Amino acid sequence: MKATASINRIKLAGVVVAAALLASQGSALSQGTKKDQPPAPPAGASGVMSTSSANVEGFRSAKFGTSEADVKAAITKDFGVKADAIREQPNAGERTKALVVKVPDLLPGGGAAEVSYVFGYQSKKLIQVSVSWSKATDDKMTPEQLFSNSSVLRSHFMSEGFRPDTVATNMPINNGLLMFRGSDAKDRTAILLLQGTFSQGENNQRILTPGSLMLFYIADAKTPDIYRLPPGSF
Repeated sequence: MKATASINRIKLAGVVVAAALLASQGSALSQGTKKDQPPAPPAGASGVMSTSSANVEGFRSAKFGTSEADVKAAITKDFGVKADAIREQPNAGERTKALVVKVPDLLPGGGAAEVSYVFGYQSKKLIQVSVSWSKATDDKMTPEQLFSNSSVLRSHFMSEGFRPDTVATNMPINNGLLMFRGSDAKDRTAILLLQGTFSQGENNQRILTPGSLMLFYIADAKTPDIYRLPPGSF
């Protein structure tokens, strides 16, 4: 089954969109044996088995709270790319700025991905890192590959020791599934979103055909450092 070309991608620089996912609600979808359904979820928060505690500091060498120059250095170190491979992407509404780089096989065997590093409106420091897999990042990407990537990443996060009271998996949201959401002891959050289109399967089961997989690491999802109009200005 081919991915649908009309699926809208969430802009990776959008902090508001990522933060909204933190509060998304819903019940887990019923699972069947269709190969194009999402992989069965873990047992839930009570099934998280880890002797360590999650620590969401950023992504690889790029740490939250660091400057643009430091993040550029981290990107070149982590991925072995030249400076001209990193492009800038402003967000006029949030008045933030992102550095974006395309990385082949960021997840081994997972296809090419795009990594976006977002800098806050006031602090000008790193506040969010986003990763996206889709046909826009790799024209050979398939729904099956996206399912596989999401399963590998969700299993990884479920074993990382996120606070059990913050963990949610396989929650339906608009145009997709929230595959994983969890926060560490400092309320820094990881969110994994499989986005696509739903169709009706056998026994009234909803089947998702994915078009993109998105991973967010967020320093402060509740009060992100973005531009907001002063109270009473309108």
